[in-house]
Amino acid sequence: MRRAAFTLIELIFVIVIMGILAKFGVEFLAQAYNSFIFSNINSTLQSQSAAAVETIASRLQYRIKDSVIARETGGAFSALSGYTAGTATILEWIGTDIEGLRGDSMPLWSGIIDLGLSSAATLKSPGTDTTALDALIDALSDGGSSISDAAIYFVGSDSDINNYGWNGVALADHNTSVMHPINAGAVDEFISGIGGVDFSGVDIYEYYQLAWSAYAVELANGNLILYYDYQPWNGESYTNGKSTVIMEDVSTFQFIGIGSIVKIQICTKTALVNDYSLCKEKTIF
Repeated sequence: MRRAAFTLIELIFVIVIMGILAKFGVEFLAQAYNSFIFSNINSTLQSQSAAAVETIASRLQYRIKDSVIARETGGAFSALSGYTAGTATILEWIGTDIEGLRGDSMPLWSGIIDLGLSSAATLKSPGTDTTALDALIDALSDGGSSISDAAIYFVGSDSDINNYGWNGVALADHNTSVMHPINAGAVDEFISGIGGVDFSGVDIYEYYQLAWSAYAVELANGNLILYYDYQPWNGESYTNGKSTVIMEDVSTFQFIGIGSIVKIQICTKTALVNDYSLCKEKTIF
């Protein structure tokens, strides 16, 4: 009896076809896998860098605009506006208490001020609630600060960058400082926060901004770190504040100031996909 079977030529033909399919099939699977890995890494880096940029920008937009400085690793600083050396690794600024200004149903500080009638140590701020403001600062700083750590900035006053307290020395004279340390007086009053020094001879402007914290962003060992809850006008530096890591594996953190505008750039990279890198930029007015 004759039995049906594959011939040697047919077997060779099948083996060749299977080899071709195996070769290109493996390459196709490898390409699909690499594409998946790349897309996943790209998506992660996109979201992380966007979140980091927005975290910084959300605080920078409520800065006292003349207070922004670029600080060198060794501690030297200069006003960011016009800074072109490009070697600074730390961006610092003093933030307005936007939460207190928004308040709950009403602002907790009004932004309007005048010299008190009873003493040159008192500033009158109609519509301000210093008791509620003290409680808010305590809550926002997790017990780290109070209204006695706050300071006010007269809008329109002289803004010498050297008189904010960036040099690590507590401000001791209202006449030479830009930030004016305050404490709570009556419910709608501020008193001098510098012991034994009042506001005699100081130009009191009609509008003010209140601040209880400065902020700093530093790139150190690939980590982008945000510092907060510290007061330069009290002689503190960013290392005295609280800190949190905004983003890891950051290769570049750059910033530039043009007038009152600040532009920041964050770049991150990964060695998982041929040193793939990605940068995000943001301009803050």
